[in-house]
Amino acid sequence: MPKEAPVTQQRQLRTASIFRNGRNQAVRIPVEFELPGDEVTIEQDGDALIIRPRTAPAKTFAELLGSWEAFPEFPDVDDSSLPPDIPRIPLE
Repeated sequence: MPKEAPVTQQRQLRTASIFRNGRNQAVRIPVEFELPGDEVTIEQDGDALIIRPRTAPAKTFAELLGSWEAFPEFPDVDDSSLPPDIPRIPLE
């Protein structure tokens, strides 16, 4: 029988108040549940809401390209290891 992973954090339960902020409903989060940052993601799972700190967004493709170092030189290719040309079949 596999061993269960040890619980590293105990679950806490508190009652929090909800209120209206304009047209939105807001939750007053107790200080002991304070989250880092200034944005969260909210996921609905049945009648439960799961609130998590928002992580940094993934880099865009342009940012990824800009973060890579250039190749010092294009590598030589040994043509003898390439497959022979494949004849083209006309599409009808």
